[in-house]
Amino acid sequence: MLLLGAALMLTGCHTTKVKEDATPEAAYQHAATALANGDYANAVKVYEALNGRFPFTDVARQSRLDIIYAYYKQHEKESAVDAVDSFIRENPTHPRIDYAYYMKGLVYFERDPNILERSFDADLTKRPPQDTRKSFEAFQRVVTQYPHSEYAPDARQRMIYLRNRLADYELHVAHYYMRRGAWVGALDRSRYLIENYDGAPATHEALVIMAAAYRQLGMADLAADAQKAVELNVRNAPAAASSPKKKKHWWQFGR
Repeated sequence: MLLLGAALMLTGCHTTKVKEDATPEAAYQHAATALANGDYANAVKVYEALNGRFPFTDVARQSRLDIIYAYYKQHEKESAVDAVDSFIRENPTHPRIDYAYYMKGLVYFERDPNILERSFDADLTKRPPQDTRKSFEAFQRVVTQYPHSEYAPDARQRMIYLRNRLADYELHVAHYYMRRGAWVGALDRSRYLIENYDGAPATHEALVIMAAAYRQLGMADLAADAQKAVELNVRNAPAAASSPKKKKHWWQFGR
């Protein structure tokens, strides 16, 4: 059984090995087969060899798109982004440029929590959202510049999710400023959230913070206007208004 297993492993390795005298088409077929079989490591090796030996062939240009997906599945984020950026720079009018932007958004879309974050059930929305912004921008490029792309509907849905994530981060920062009595900072962050992420669930809480910050700054008229916006927001969202009340923050007591 051990000998049989070893033989099968050798056979599997042989199927993805490219001969020295292989044609570009044969090399590409080897890589495509490995990719289809989920053998991403070997697919990457063959695609890289193909680009090194036959860089100006049609199949090499196609392989530069395919290898993006292989890198993505291998969790090689930097290599995938480099491959996307190189493809876009070298092929700005390629008919599948929308796919390149979509894959860039997908690479940045989500990172897996590390072992400590999983153990403590960490809220990743509290982390600085550099990758979230990059993902949003890439998907936005697909939606705005290639609205008829087959990837546009999925990109649009992911943008909604990312918009909410970005809004949640701004809300975390606004709460941070409120806890430290930095009323102007909390006010600016809440205003930024409302202006840039309209429609996100976090906008309601941002209005609450704005009203509280204005009160702390002694700006009664502006606080009253913000409070009216809070009440209007609740009336327009009956489901949110009827949900159980959240625990109040210290700066909300007495209201």
